[in-house]
Amino acid sequence: MSKKSILASIVLIFVGIVFGVVLVSNFHEGIRLGFAGDPQVKLGAPSPIKNSDYDYKSLSKPFIEVSKAVTPTVVSITVTTKPQSTGNDLNDFFHFFGPDGKTPQAEPQQAGGSGVIISPEGYILTNNHVVQDAEEKGIKVLLKDKHEYDAKLIGTDPTTDLAVIKVDGKELPTAAFGNSDNLQIGEWVLAIGNPLGLQSTVTAGIISATGRQIGILRDEQQYGIEDFIQTDAAINPGNSGGPLVNLNGEVIGINSAIATTNARYQGYGFAIPINLAKSVAEDIIKNGKVRRGYIGVRIGGVNDAFAKALGMPKTEGVLVQSLEPGSAAEAAGIHEKDVILSVDGKDVNEANELQMYIARKHPGEQVSLKVFRDGSIIEKSVTLQARKDETLAAKNDGNSSDEDRNTESDAPSRTVTFSSLGLSVRPLSSDEKKSASITNGVIVADVKRFGEAYNQGVLSGDIIVEADNTKLRSPSDLKSIIEKHKSGDAILLRVKRGDSMAYFALQMPS
Repeated sequence: MSKKSILASIVLIFVGIVFGVVLVSNFHEGIRLGFAGDPQVKLGAPSPIKNSDYDYKSLSKPFIEVSKAVTPTVVSITVTTKPQSTGNDLNDFFHFFGPDGKTPQAEPQQAGGSGVIISPEGYILTNNHVVQDAEEKGIKVLLKDKHEYDAKLIGTDPTTDLAVIKVDGKELPTAAFGNSDNLQIGEWVLAIGNPLGLQSTVTAGIISATGRQIGILRDEQQYGIEDFIQTDAAINPGNSGGPLVNLNGEVIGINSAIATTNARYQGYGFAIPINLAKSVAEDIIKNGKVRRGYIGVRIGGVNDAFAKALGMPKTEGVLVQSLEPGSAAEAAGIHEKDVILSVDGKDVNEANELQMYIARKHPGEQVSLKVFRDGSIIEKSVTLQARKDETLAAKNDGNSSDEDRNTESDAPSRTVTFSSLGLSVRPLSSDEKKSASITNGVIVADVKRFGEAYNQGVLSGDIIVEADNTKLRSPSDLKSIIEKHKSGDAILLRVKRGDSMAYFALQMPS
């Protein structure tokens, strides 16, 4: 090979190296040649997403603005509770003694929660369960600006788990209210409060569901108003009483409960709708208590079996299971087995939808009900009453007409099983009739697990007093009624359970 060829080869190799370096540097921005420790070395890479293509700051902006606007209206509440006795019958027997040999006395405890300022004058909305056991002068409120106040309890409403307290403040930052009737599942929300002792905490999530009943609000008469907003925004102990807000910075709920197996957040939180909370707060501030309208009916949902048994063209509405004697519903001519389809033009398909609507009304106000009865739709106007403190107990004078008497001499030991419905019944003894204050019926001796009766909620010990509007005097009465039905038909049962009457619909299997 000539010298010229060798020289040409060297030149080409050099050019190739330079070209390769240029290519590498172009395809790998951020890399600089240099030895270890050379300050020219640049670690990391440019942002993979350019703001011009995707403005991540604009996505965060509503959350930032809402947090800034609402957090000053959220307070931390510390409650010193009255001394509580933790003893039970066992502890009353086995006493625990202190170092001096004396029985230790119950001492006050402290608990925490949250609240939201709803007026510049210092009214604060929170949960009843946050403040219900407070000692006199045992409620303290800490604002975001570190000002601390003694608070006065204005009033509580255990049936909604709401309470109003007040501090002596002026021109306090006040929360804005949204409209909880217009909420959409999937809507972004923020929960603000003081969970686990951490002040001014904001968590985000969506509305997971509305109209939830979770069975935590019940008074001695088993009455409670539950229409919770469900959210997956993290809610923990200490969030109670704080606001759930939308991205307009409006309060749409008051955080109240969590569904959990370990007393901590597991993805399901529940808030009281602000429209109900606002109505309750206005009543408490004005009257010191809630003046709530009351129809006086016990209601339940309507399923396919009920719709068939009642002859309804489609499955809708809520069923009137029973009426309270002397109630507004009784005065307006509402009957058992009526199906309420709407109230003031608003469709109702769940028991708590009707209850929630009525709960925002006052005694003396009127509501219009659309009712399905015996194949027809009728209108009923109901003038609401105040709820009685105690439910009226049914009276029984011990007398019965001849048609009410058991005409068949079934012994209590005789049991009849209806395998197709997963149900066994037997006659009632005289003592059982007297104890239940009834004159006819058959008692449910057994319910087969996952059978039709089980799935519809019938329990052992229930007393079936009627089937398809016919009074039952013996198991053979029920048998003759069931035998008249074909596959797919539904049977309507009137059942006595405890002190209450209820209806159940069982569908004959295919």
